[in-house]
Amino acid sequence: MPIDVSDPRSNPNDQVAHVVEVLGRARQRIAIFKVIYRGKKRIKSVNEISQATGLNRIRVLQEAKLLADNQIVKARRIAGSLAYERDNFFSAKKKKILRLVNDPVAFASLPTKTRPQISKSGNATILIPKARIRAQSITIDDIDSFCKVSQIRVDPDEYETMEEIIFKNGIRRIIGESGKFTDWGGESNDLFTTRIRIKAHRIPTAFAFKGKGTTGILTPKKMGKNGDQIQRLFRTPANVFIVQYWGQIDETIFEQMAEFAKAKSATEGSLIYYGIINGSDSYRLIKAYPWAFR
Repeated sequence: MPIDVSDPRSNPNDQVAHVVEVLGRARQRIAIFKVIYRGKKRIKSVNEISQATGLNRIRVLQEAKLLADNQIVKARRIAGSLAYERDNFFSAKKKKILRLVNDPVAFASLPTKTRPQISKSGNATILIPKARIRAQSITIDDIDSFCKVSQIRVDPDEYETMEEIIFKNGIRRIIGESGKFTDWGGESNDLFTTRIRIKAHRIPTAFAFKGKGTTGILTPKKMGKNGDQIQRLFRTPANVFIVQYWGQIDETIFEQMAEFAKAKSATEGSLIYYGIINGSDSYRLIKAYPWAFR
């Protein structure tokens, strides 16, 4: 049997980062990780994991094998059946791991052996190479799928609010999205689509719509019950992120989106677009595509 002579605990943050990167935003993989590391029982059978997650055996085997191959869990044979054992170190770090999985900004700032920098004062600062960050702000005028808005001009306050579901369905009709999207309190986005085109390319896009129930200037604390809607939006496996609101959107929303976009770009190594659609731009969409919002 080969012996692992490395010391995986010599750099704990690197080990934590390794797990976060393997889990990524794969919901099924995260669910399996949670089950294996839940409760007092150290070893969980494939059947137990399947029952706890609602996933079929094949899917459990596929995702658990990936965790085992990355030394996050250990594969065991118990009474002739395959099972998975948790690791003591990762068990102790479980809360931190799951927090970083859900917070790409915090993860991007996690100091590791490969990306620390110590100042003369002794304080550690984290630098992400600028070449790795590709985050670009956009407006509706940059989106090919909404090309007709370039011909529309409106006064800054020339609009009337519209029910969120009507506006969302209008966007779906414009881009030709036929999927069903049911709102619930913990969703990552209000609309996910692969039909948005930017620079002639179809790019996965996530929208967050704020309806008539929200009033005044839109600030981060009005984004979700816990003020974490933007954070949840950026968990979506997308490359374009849009926040729409029938009114003025505070610059802090834009700033927060920019930071999450930079973090997502840095951790995934991909180009990330982000932008807002305020009341005036929402009305421009309606005037450009009146048939879609009837």
